[in-house]
Amino acid sequence: MKIRLRQKKVWLSAVLAAALVVLSGCGSGDKPAGFASETAAGAGEPTELTVLLDWYPNAVHSFLFAAEEQGYFEEAGLKVNLQTPADTNDALKLVAAGKADLAISYQMQVAISRSEDIPIVSVASIVRHPLNRLFALETSGVQSPKDLVGKKIGYPSIPLDESIVRTMVESDGGDPSKLTFVDIGWDLIPAMTTGRVDAIIGGYVNHEKLLIEKEGVKLQSFDPADYGVPDYYELVLTASEEGLANKREAIKKFLDAAAKGQQYTASHPDEALDLLLKKESKDFPLDPDIEKQSLDILLPLMDAGEEPFGAQSADSWKAVIDWLKQHGQLKKDVKPEEAFVQL
Repeated sequence: MKIRLRQKKVWLSAVLAAALVVLSGCGSGDKPAGFASETAAGAGEPTELTVLLDWYPNAVHSFLFAAEEQGYFEEAGLKVNLQTPADTNDALKLVAAGKADLAISYQMQVAISRSEDIPIVSVASIVRHPLNRLFALETSGVQSPKDLVGKKIGYPSIPLDESIVRTMVESDGGDPSKLTFVDIGWDLIPAMTTGRVDAIIGGYVNHEKLLIEKEGVKLQSFDPADYGVPDYYELVLTASEEGLANKREAIKKFLDAAAKGQQYTASHPDEALDLLLKKESKDFPLDPDIEKQSLDILLPLMDAGEEPFGAQSADSWKAVIDWLKQHGQLKKDVKPEEAFVQL
């Protein structure tokens, strides 16, 4: 997962220290803007919400900027502060510590965090299917995951990514004990374009794949959900249990406005893309062509069909939790009904 956080362990003892460092400049006083309870707001005043992105602004956030620019948040009586944490690994920590109201994170990370007694709850699914894919060089001869035996597989230091590949290979009839992993950190793109490895896990189909192929390198792409891994929600929106109790109605209004932003984005992709490009980070400038392709990939993966935008299912959470438990990723059992809420 892309923070990019993708499951570095989150320890509750470090929460407050990390939170104070990361958000020291985000507001005055002991609590950032948006932390006050709904009842504390004056009559007619908008309720403030601080929302942390999972990464720098990119196509997956288009619906939020659309909701902001089209006035949907304002119409809902909200003042929404969209922020990128200085260290995106801290998003869940900050929400758990009450330093932000909402954060975009990952379904698997929410389950892992809850197994560590971190009181985080998913309030909506954003991307309903995996973006993290297994990519292999077309020149490597890998036609399916079982062909990875004898090849070099690059990964970003994350045991969960190893488990994903092992599951895929075993599901495809290969021997996962014979796989060779190479820790390449986050140098995913150069590791592939230089041929240092034959395949990578940890790259996204709407980002790394597009950038690698722009370099003229052709890839084979394999979806984990086709090879034994649950069809998990890549991105979810999270709140703390306390924050949800204090601001449940405001969060519900936020989700309704965000759904309108997604509708606008789906029906006006070019306009939504223009809004996104105006919000790009100076530190991470966007390639308009890449973001356009990314949005084309994302929109069907974010579509909930006949269900409301953000809908979640207990079956999805149970499948993910069972798989994580099977692969030793949870410190203790997690109940699906406690990991998410349907507002």
